[in-house]
Amino acid sequence: MNRFERVYKQGTIVITEILVDKETGVNYVFHRDGNAAGLTPLLDKEGKPVVTP
Repeated sequence: MNRFERVYKQGTIVITEILVDKETGVNYVFHRDGNAAGLTPLLDKEGKPVVTP
């Protein structure tokens, strides 16, 4: 079972994705550009994590 579900994807070489943790509902932004990549929680305008019910 995969804990994360991809709900958005943009790009082929430079990739930006939004993933949702199925256990907590927290949304994450994943960005990859060549050999560099990062994953961070998606925050709303108040700085709180975006949670999908």
